[in-house]
Amino acid sequence: MTTLGLTGGIGMGKSTAAQLLRERGVPVIDTDDLARQVVEPGQPALAEVGLLFGPEIIGSDGCLVRAELARRVFADPEARVKLEAILHPRIRQLWQEQIKVWRSEGKALGVVVIPLLFETGAEKELDATVCVACSAATQMERLRSRNWPPLQIQQRIHAQWPVEKKIAAANFVIWTEAGLDVHGAQLDRTLARC
Repeated sequence: MTTLGLTGGIGMGKSTAAQLLRERGVPVIDTDDLARQVVEPGQPALAEVGLLFGPEIIGSDGCLVRAELARRVFADPEARVKLEAILHPRIRQLWQEQIKVWRSEGKALGVVVIPLLFETGAEKELDATVCVACSAATQMERLRSRNWPPLQIQQRIHAQWPVEKKIAAANFVIWTEAGLDVHGAQLDRTLARC
């Protein structure tokens, strides 16, 4: 089985690439989904996050107050590192377990979407890496459409490696400026080489 890590800067097309892969029958697991899963009510990670950031980070419904947590950790790199120390090992364990399931099912290929793939050293556990990328102008346009304030956009961009560094580290690059047909064709060429 071949395992691919899919990464890229925020707003550069990871979710779109993941959807296009699923449409092609490729099994995909997204670590952003896993990150939400590990802090659901009753999960040990949620309790740890509450101890670290205070009880106000958990709403009256028992759920994580994501907007408040994001505001804090993207404004404070030290707080982000502490949060990642709680979440990243759990997330890694889950995607590693999923790869084992795919292997047991005889899958030929599996893709793990990891925004911080290189930052966390996860590429060492995968067969190849794919970076989706676009221009800074397109990235900003996409992020503005999320209605985030400019400061939040800059904080989130700076919380990751520059896309140029990700491109240099990746085995394959998908440029996401054009339409879905071009995006899909690039994915098809990449898959054919894996």
